[in-house]
Amino acid sequence: MTDSLDSTPATPTEEGAATEPAVQAVAAAETAEILVPTEESGDFRSVDEQIALTLDAAVRPRPVRVAISEAQGLLCAEEVVAEHALPGFDQAAVDGYAVRSVDVRTAGQEPVQLPVVGEIPAGSRQPRRLQPGQAVRVDTGAPLPTLADAVVPTAYTDGHQAKVTVTRSVPSAGYVRRAGEDVQIGDVAVRKGDTIGSAQVGLLAAVGRAKVLVYPRPRVSIVSVGDELVDIDRTPSVGQVYDVNSYALAAAARDAGAEVSRVGIVPGDPKRLREVVEGRLLMSEIVVVAGGAGGSSGDEVHAALSDLGHIDLTRVAMHPGSVQGFGRLGPDSVPTFLIPGNPMSALVVFEVLVRPLIRTARGTRNPHRRVVGARLLSSITSTKGRRGYLRGQLLRDEANGEYLVQPLGTSGAHLLASLAEANCLITVEEDLTEVAAGDQVKVTFLAQRA
Repeated sequence: MTDSLDSTPATPTEEGAATEPAVQAVAAAETAEILVPTEESGDFRSVDEQIALTLDAAVRPRPVRVAISEAQGLLCAEEVVAEHALPGFDQAAVDGYAVRSVDVRTAGQEPVQLPVVGEIPAGSRQPRRLQPGQAVRVDTGAPLPTLADAVVPTAYTDGHQAKVTVTRSVPSAGYVRRAGEDVQIGDVAVRKGDTIGSAQVGLLAAVGRAKVLVYPRPRVSIVSVGDELVDIDRTPSVGQVYDVNSYALAAAARDAGAEVSRVGIVPGDPKRLREVVEGRLLMSEIVVVAGGAGGSSGDEVHAALSDLGHIDLTRVAMHPGSVQGFGRLGPDSVPTFLIPGNPMSALVVFEVLVRPLIRTARGTRNPHRRVVGARLLSSITSTKGRRGYLRGQLLRDEANGEYLVQPLGTSGAHLLASLAEANCLITVEEDLTEVAAGDQVKVTFLAQRA
């Protein structure tokens, strides 16, 4: 009855831009300040407020001019106005014979014979002139001789070289690509804000543009903090774990369209951490520090970054990943995230908050992923007062096209394997603690299968 979600689903229903922030974005402070809520306060910032706060900090990199071969996947930063017509001359649309249409107008009633006075191959620069009652053999893409206004396809003739018999008439402009038919001089070939794909690259080449002004990918630095971390080329000893975050988050940032620097592991030593982060602020539009929120490691990160700017450490009403920090550091007020060290929590926080910021910095009109309604196949529970993000497998009912979603695993923040199997996140609103099988839920598409 059901099958896995098609890799090319129906046209996405885009969500609108994030709501206006109830909390203003944090500006770089002349003196450092870290705001730390107490457990007793019970204060939570809503997910929507946190999203608005982070998106308000988006800074688009300055446009750069690149060769069109390097522009694929980037957003165009200019209106590309055609300086050349496309096609640049009247040309044959098919292999055949260039003629005056009036000379073959009766060919549908009786065959018409015309002498063939020459041949024009594609790429010819030799001008030719057609006299009344004559034909010139032409290849596809060849320029038409003067006075010719139509091409008779070879299939409408006997194909002879010296004298051709035409069996079907063609109208004026038949099988001809007129100069400027595709793009005229002064037309906008590629608009500002368009994503440059293969078709846009081809069009830029067709109108003679070797370079184009684009918005570069925002540079994102990924830092993993923790004395317990080892890189994947080493064997962990007792009490040590592999550095998952720097690899997983770097991959997520590339998927979002960023140029990524995976800094890797930085120990919890405050001085060393501060040096690394300060260096990355000079070459990044966004910095993500994993392992920088909550617990003793969070305290070390806060101490290390205390004089680089203003970080707001808060609890966001979401699960997993409620304890997190965000601010603007360094002389350029670079948006900086402190996110949990738990890989599952880190990826969810990245998906909900960091990815939209990257997409906004790229200039994407709608930075959010596609969201659809789906019928729940199994009941789920969520934490009261927090927006839950649960892993799910999105399916589609072949009979009626309805979306169905099967929850994967439990709500445990440490369960990374189930996220690898998921193709969506199930959203459970803050006022719900349980959703029954058969109820409708919102699901957010994750990366889809090719």
